[in-house]
Amino acid sequence: MLERFIQNKQLDAAKLSAKKLLSARGEANAQSMAVKLIDHYEHLDKRSQIEFFHFLSSQFNPDPAMVLDAANKYNAERNEASLIHLCQTVEPPRQELLRRVNRAPAGTSIILKMRQTLLTYLKEHPAFAATDADMHHLLSSWFNPGFLELHQITWNSPAQLLEKIIEHESVHAIDGWDDLRRRLQPDRRCFAFFHPQLPGEPLIFVEVALVPGIAKDIAGLINKQTPVGEPKSFKAAIFYSISNCQPGLKGVSLGNFLIKRVAQKLIEEMPFLKTFCTLSPIPGWSAWLDAGAPLPEDKLSAVQRRKWHEAQKTLSVGGMNWADRLKTGWHPERCADDEKTAILRLCALYLMHKTPEARGDAVGKFHLSNGATLHQINWAADLSKKGLQQSGGLMVNYLYELDKVEEQHEAFSQKTVSFSRAVDKLV
Repeated sequence: MLERFIQNKQLDAAKLSAKKLLSARGEANAQSMAVKLIDHYEHLDKRSQIEFFHFLSSQFNPDPAMVLDAANKYNAERNEASLIHLCQTVEPPRQELLRRVNRAPAGTSIILKMRQTLLTYLKEHPAFAATDADMHHLLSSWFNPGFLELHQITWNSPAQLLEKIIEHESVHAIDGWDDLRRRLQPDRRCFAFFHPQLPGEPLIFVEVALVPGIAKDIAGLINKQTPVGEPKSFKAAIFYSISNCQPGLKGVSLGNFLIKRVAQKLIEEMPFLKTFCTLSPIPGWSAWLDAGAPLPEDKLSAVQRRKWHEAQKTLSVGGMNWADRLKTGWHPERCADDEKTAILRLCALYLMHKTPEARGDAVGKFHLSNGATLHQINWAADLSKKGLQQSGGLMVNYLYELDKVEEQHEAFSQKTVSFSRAVDKLV
């Protein structure tokens, strides 16, 4: 009972601080109120956080009558003054509240944490969607790539930063300090975006391997025992892992700018590099295969439809899911030729025709929307437990041809995937 009483007092204080902050006049007074709001918020438990988000989502919306009046005025007058008035009226007061919080010491950090927490509640509390949209809108401006700093992570970087790289690596786990040290040798690069308001906190980072040619499997890139390559052999830069470090920035586009900035930086350092390519997982493929490998038939040619059905029949899709295959000892190195052909064909069709859809493969969507080419599907490329479970060991090379990315980005926005002849041959 006492704990609930204390929480209610903290919640009431947080609400009052929010109201005072929005009405505060003067920079010093506003900052003082922002600090108080942050302090009260950080002491809220889950139940009180949810109540606070309900408060933000209901008490700081635009006035409907004023919005309608401003819209009618703009519709009648069609001038700059009425447009400015409409824009100011439509903007939720919640956005100004968040701007004022952001001006406090550690304000940017607390808003990121607030959004990270809010996102965990959003499914059960859809009324929070407008608050989330406001946070996303503001964070997209504050974390515009023009404001971000690109830094290379090296073995000489602060230990605390290196620990965060190990912690946040989400594609190919880093197995301790020896593993990290290998990934930072002269034939490897790691770059991260940082924000001036979050010193020492990486937002997103990419790991790159400098190798003689396009890599077809991940083991050689992340094996701690792989010999360090000679600089004279570097011909290709392979982006093999991109990891987000700030869940509160979900939906804020950073990765596409990171890859392009890193590519330009590598060209400046090593003009002889000719190929920029990824070696990427296919996290959505197994689930799609287990669901029966559905495809939009109207997008397929007659030949593709026939081969799609033949591949489904070969794999008995729906009768035996991927997890069951692995339990019975299935392995790509022991796979029959007809089954291998069917798997590669279905994967190519999946990436070509499902990726542009809302629930298409997230990694494929990311690279193809950046203007990359679906270059090659690699067999037995990731034999780790995770790699076998999510894609049967398959990995993909997405090729970044820097003179084509803008054109191919536009094509993907029209749901057209750019792919190579090698991929075309699979279907």
